[in-house]
Amino acid sequence: MRWRWLQYPDGYKMDKIAEIPHWLQTTLIFQGLSGEQLKTILEVAQLQTFQKGTVIFKQGEPASGFFIVKLGRVKLFKVSVTGKEQILRIFESGDNFAEVVALDGKPFPASATTLEPTDLLFFPRQAVMDLLYQHPDIGINMLISLAQHLRHLTAVIEELSFKDVPQRLATYLLKLTPGDPENPGDRSPSTTFVTLDVPKSQLAAILGTIPATLSRAFYTLKTEKLIEIRGSQIELLDCDRLQVLSQTLKQSDSL
Repeated sequence: MRWRWLQYPDGYKMDKIAEIPHWLQTTLIFQGLSGEQLKTILEVAQLQTFQKGTVIFKQGEPASGFFIVKLGRVKLFKVSVTGKEQILRIFESGDNFAEVVALDGKPFPASATTLEPTDLLFFPRQAVMDLLYQHPDIGINMLISLAQHLRHLTAVIEELSFKDVPQRLATYLLKLTPGDPENPGDRSPSTTFVTLDVPKSQLAAILGTIPATLSRAFYTLKTEKLIEIRGSQIELLDCDRLQVLSQTLKQSDSL
């Protein structure tokens, strides 16, 4: 098995490698595969370890392959010519990304950076193409994954195009609550606490705005008695009203 260690984190246990085949069966791309199939797949896998804030690849770089997050978190983002950052998605353990370039061979369409110490399983492009011919089930799973990414990007476009920053913030906060934010009956009680999972500077980039505008959005929700702010902990005072706000079109698109 060819494992590549970019950096060796303190205290990392080699026996974690033994967990990878079983863990890989729980990921979307490789779920349902047999032990023999996984053995073949792991022959081409490379385990890569990155420190927090490490650039994995940059937009425009040649395609190299796709990744699955073993531990940690990775942000996928684009930067405008003026330097404004838009975070497209944050990937966590079990998530896969960059499979588009593994299929079409074109340069990376966005950049990726670690948000914390992160372990990734990397699959080189040519090896991926060979695997797809050998194991069609992987191709079907990859199509499902691409469809999920497309749905997510469609939702991002909808948020940026049709909602103001306070409305986007309301949507984000509701997604942090237990249960399904789209199903009011499946949500936690009307008043609940959530903890921001990213710094506010990163949250601004997720919501397609700048920190100053995000601060005003927090202030707006607070003055409307929808939330109470306690550092990174946010008390949602009225989830039902937040739900209504999150589904409201911005003023210029309401007619």
